[in-house]
Amino acid sequence: MNRRIAGPGLRQPKGYSRLFAAGLVNGIGDRFSSVAMLALVLQLTGSGMAVGISLGVRVLPYLFMAPLGGLLAARLPRKAIMIAVDLLRVPVALSFLLVDGEDRLWLLYAGSFIMAAGEAVYSPVRKSSIPLLADASALLKINGLEQLMNGSVLILGAFIGGVVSLWFGPDMAFVMNAFSFLAAAMLLWGISFPQTEAAGRAGQKKLEASAASAEGERGETGAAGESVKREQIDKGRLQTLTFVARGSLALQIVIAYELLVPVINGWDNVLISVYAVQEFHAGDAGVGAFYAALGIGLSLSFFAGRLLTKRLLAAALTGLLLEGILLMAISSSGSFLQAFFLYILLALAGGAGNACLDTLVMRETPPRLQPVVFGMLSAASGTLLGLSMLGAGWMLDYVEPRRLGFAGGAGFAAIALLLAGYAALRARMGITVGGTKRRGRAGEG
Repeated sequence: MNRRIAGPGLRQPKGYSRLFAAGLVNGIGDRFSSVAMLALVLQLTGSGMAVGISLGVRVLPYLFMAPLGGLLAARLPRKAIMIAVDLLRVPVALSFLLVDGEDRLWLLYAGSFIMAAGEAVYSPVRKSSIPLLADASALLKINGLEQLMNGSVLILGAFIGGVVSLWFGPDMAFVMNAFSFLAAAMLLWGISFPQTEAAGRAGQKKLEASAASAEGERGETGAAGESVKREQIDKGRLQTLTFVARGSLALQIVIAYELLVPVINGWDNVLISVYAVQEFHAGDAGVGAFYAALGIGLSLSFFAGRLLTKRLLAAALTGLLLEGILLMAISSSGSFLQAFFLYILLALAGGAGNACLDTLVMRETPPRLQPVVFGMLSAASGTLLGLSMLGAGWMLDYVEPRRLGFAGGAGFAAIALLLAGYAALRARMGITVGGTKRRGRAGEG
């Protein structure tokens, strides 16, 4: 299944550079808004419950909207979808300016939900656009750049957003967020997707022709026939996706990874703040420092990922195993500085592993199916992550933070070993990472 998505002559580094810049601007602006939003909620209510609600409404849309983004990208131009989502979020970001009292917090909650819904649609469309803008040989490097972008957003967005909110007030951060969406849309306007015509639409026409043939046999015409034809296209796409997943060990591992890891990953998202405030008594500055450490690690993962050229699945599972070991080490860390450096290593291992997994999905999945795949994976991981964060908040009433952190690290390590064992078992059965059977011994079929 290792398909060559674009030949060297069709590679478009300028296209990806615009996509990268748009993601960077978009992400930093969103961080501005997140920091200012939390500050505003605390200023108006002083309630931890209100903060929890404002964070929770940003998770719920992923369950429904991320698959929708994948389906839309299979039918509509991807650039148009991303630009439309960015432009629609401009007035939503500005609506936060109207929140001047506790009685108007509903505007903030509703706006946060809409913004998150937009990101849920935007994210799988953006990720599935990467293989259309670069040659297959550059995918690992580009996915490393994506981790560098995430690290830069985490460092610059949270830090500068906090400064802007402190010096100029939350309103300025909301305005800058709206401007970032507008600037990102302008950057995306200059991108062209030639492979959308060459690969995506060709596959779409083939499915439509198959569906039309089936409808001709049934003798249905008009609106009813068109509806049935569309159902046949969707069914054919899902059947193709199922066939691809069955034949690719890499996709099976990625799917299992996205279903298992987020169940525990939410614990770490909650514990990072608990460690800083309750265990190391570093306050809000400590929380910011730990998030900065994650950003540094993600940025460094770009350079570490460049050393990985082969055995990407093994590298991803090794990274997950290292994350588990590091989480257990953090749970027993005796000093803030030690935990800070361990968080850098944690993000370094996770970022390199994520780049490998994204590259495997892009290599193993046909271009026209990638939006659906990324949409489904995003929906599953986002929903499970949200539930995991809620579960962590409940468990902390009964379990000490360090014990919960150690259990989470052990869970990561167990998942890595479980998936590695499954991969080894399938390899012994003659299935390679690419999903093809190895040639058997003489006399075997």
